[in-house]
Amino acid sequence: MEISVPQVPPPRWSEDQFTEDAAEAVRLFREVRMHEPLEQYLEQFETYQNAVENLIEGTVGLTLLRDQAVDLLTQPDVLTSVRYLASPAISEDDLKVLAEAKLTPTRLREDEEMAKRVIDTVLLGLDRNRFPWVSEDREATDAEREAAVIATAALIATQKVQTLRRNDAKDEQEDAVAATLKQHGFTQVPTRSVSNVSHLPNLGEFCREALFGSRKADLIVRLWDGRAMPVECKVSNSSTNSVKRLNNDAAVKAKTWIQEFGTATAVPAAMLSGVFKVHNLESAQADGLTLFWAHNLVAMTDFIEATRP
Repeated sequence: MEISVPQVPPPRWSEDQFTEDAAEAVRLFREVRMHEPLEQYLEQFETYQNAVENLIEGTVGLTLLRDQAVDLLTQPDVLTSVRYLASPAISEDDLKVLAEAKLTPTRLREDEEMAKRVIDTVLLGLDRNRFPWVSEDREATDAEREAAVIATAALIATQKVQTLRRNDAKDEQEDAVAATLKQHGFTQVPTRSVSNVSHLPNLGEFCREALFGSRKADLIVRLWDGRAMPVECKVSNSSTNSVKRLNNDAAVKAKTWIQEFGTATAVPAAMLSGVFKVHNLESAQADGLTLFWAHNLVAMTDFIEATRP
């Protein structure tokens, strides 16, 4: 049975508090960033060094790319290497649109002309600095091939490591929030779509990766007073990146959730780590987003505990 209790307002932080927490988050970001193992980059580099070498040698200096389109594009590492022949590299999503193609192995094998169209699209953006022999219609020298392999493998490895770092940091943040909730008496329940309050987890329960209204939340926490706290986990590696993740994503979701559920039902929140500017934090808070920090999970649990009857 639902218990009616006075609703405790979510915490709101002052400029000085934001300044202090933002500085601590940056300090921790630097500490983690500078101690990340080089092995991750080297592993990615070795993988794609081999892939690019085989790509160049197997296609006779890239001259047979179209002839081998299907075989090449149905190998994940080679598909990635092909995308990075262009400068700047073409993402899979962009390549699908630009080449009007599906990049699944099954579809590529079914439609050889589509596979060739993908190659043609990449070749339109071919980096002439890395692969000068192609546009000059001649054989590559050994030095040119070696330089092209190293440069391309380095580009791919750098991007792969950055992506892995972002994903790992976000996953770690979500796991930390979930573990903290469990330590404070919450039970994790299966993911669900919440279109109205009847679909919410019960009091003292939470779920992960759930649709809350029209927008997805990383977690939905059912507070002890009955309100729902959709939580977005945001990791930023720069102040520019923070605007995208905090103000243009989490804060926009907060506005949507408040419009759909009202402040009496929804307490939109974000869990932050990394680099954030104070004025962006203040702007997000003004938009109705409750902000917590991964280095101070106690602030979140204090608020949650305050909602107990």
